[in-house]
Amino acid sequence: MITSVDNPRVKDVLRLRRSRERRRSGLFLAEGPREVERAVAAGLAVQASYVAPELLPDWSLPAEEVTARVLAKMSYRGEPEGVLAVVSTPDRRVPADATLVLVAVGIEKPGNLGAMARTADAAGADALLVANARADPWNPNAIRSSTGAVFTLPIVETTRADVAALPLRRVAAVVGAASDHASTDLRPPTALLIGPEDVGLDEAWRAAADLEVSIPMRGTTVDSLNAATAAAVLLFEAVRQRG
Repeated sequence: MITSVDNPRVKDVLRLRRSRERRRSGLFLAEGPREVERAVAAGLAVQASYVAPELLPDWSLPAEEVTARVLAKMSYRGEPEGVLAVVSTPDRRVPADATLVLVAVGIEKPGNLGAMARTADAAGADALLVANARADPWNPNAIRSSTGAVFTLPIVETTRADVAALPLRRVAAVVGAASDHASTDLRPPTALLIGPEDVGLDEAWRAAADLEVSIPMRGTTVDSLNAATAAAVLLFEAVRQRG
């Protein structure tokens, strides 16, 4: 059992709190029973796992035992749930036969990005493309918000040029666009482009789109939606149209 917070393995885990270290090492942290179990079920490679028996006495998957104090030191969350795992980041690509992908451009908050992954998975999208990344999809908050969708949904870091080269029609969500989402045909193979909620897609990304759509606002104060909510509206409109 690891009892010291100064143990080298504890320090290895702590380094993975930083996005730069996650990128360099190709590793991320899955925290909590649900996340660890779903990472294992998805077939991801678990490099190490740690459990605090006093917090999670019935844990059945292989794990090295640590004290609750050590696990609290390792954990990103303020209140650890008893187990965490060091997992290899999956290397995935956009499926060649993809017909619906979500492109998240410049999303700042990891929780928003995780929610977008969750919604994309729920809608049956083929991939989530992350461009101009300000949020890391392997941030613990993104993983938690995705409810584990990041473990199975292909998540690919991309560029505007890569998106422009996709054999898909690119539909950009733009506040005030002349066409509304419900009157736009989303049945052909489509990439939905969603920008940051504070400024939206910039001119270069809008130029890369084949068409722009808006989600009509009925209120008197709110003039735009949270990025994850806008993604949900567009994704499930595409699902509805496709029957």
